[in-house]
Amino acid sequence: MIDAAIVGLGRWGQTLVESVHGKSEHLRFTAAVSRDPSRLGGFAARHRLHVLGSLDEALALPRIAAIVLATPHSRHADEIVAAAAAKKAVFCEKPLALTRAEALRATAACREAGVVLGTGTDKRFFPAMAALARIVAGGELGHILHIEANFSNEVAAEMFAPWRDSPDESPAGGMTGTGIHVLDAMVRMAGPVRRVQAQLLAHKGAPDPLDTISVLLEFRSGISGILAAVRSTPAFWRVHVFGRNGSAEALGRTELVLRKTGDEPQHVRLAPVDSVRANLEAFADAVAGVAPYPISPEEMVDVVAAFEAIAKAAASDGRVQDL
Repeated sequence: MIDAAIVGLGRWGQTLVESVHGKSEHLRFTAAVSRDPSRLGGFAARHRLHVLGSLDEALALPRIAAIVLATPHSRHADEIVAAAAAKKAVFCEKPLALTRAEALRATAACREAGVVLGTGTDKRFFPAMAALARIVAGGELGHILHIEANFSNEVAAEMFAPWRDSPDESPAGGMTGTGIHVLDAMVRMAGPVRRVQAQLLAHKGAPDPLDTISVLLEFRSGISGILAAVRSTPAFWRVHVFGRNGSAEALGRTELVLRKTGDEPQHVRLAPVDSVRANLEAFADAVAGVAPYPISPEEMVDVVAAFEAIAKAAASDGRVQDL
């Protein structure tokens, strides 16, 4: 069991705490950094959190083995570097950074300090996504040709805060909220992105944004891809991989559909898991030396590089962006 400090106790910071509180034997939160403790109500007391006023205070506590960041995106790189300098493992909510340069700086700091870096792309831990990745890696689909992915939901209004509506903090519509998750899934299976073209169409602004981001991707491996994210619409997750010998589609958390030539589609239902807890526990196991963290720093950088290119393309009327 490792002790961690949560930095940022907004809606998602509280979700992270609740995912492990009283449920995990790998990680527990014992401290929290909040700029405005008066807004926490009884949350800190219920979860037995020692409330601190700054990241520096958390970094100074010897008993804290890991820092978990649920802070505005533009702060991530500096906070990761500070945690690494203090020899603390650090888990950062997505996106890890807003630019490839910042992602490289953050991952380099952790590598040089010898500390584990984790990231909040928990949808990798959906049972359907784990099964899809195994099928692709195992060669069952043959030569992979194309991937389509869509993650859309309607929580943008529920999670609204002024910083989330800033184009500097949250560029490209739904990319930082949902799109980054399916981008991570695509990079996991297809590798680094070579070029992108993106279209952002907005129907209504915040605090209840209605917009769509559509992206064409070319991966260095020669695989093509299509990514979409819609704000706001009922929650939907789909990642579909097409190969020469068949296709496999993850729908939501637990449903997988496998299609082969001449066969009826196979529909598989998998047991659900708490993907947020699974990600934090994988991080904790890496900190404890039990097993490597399953998302490599190189993949983290590749995802941020593609995200940055998508944001640039969306801001320039869809102009193609090479990585």
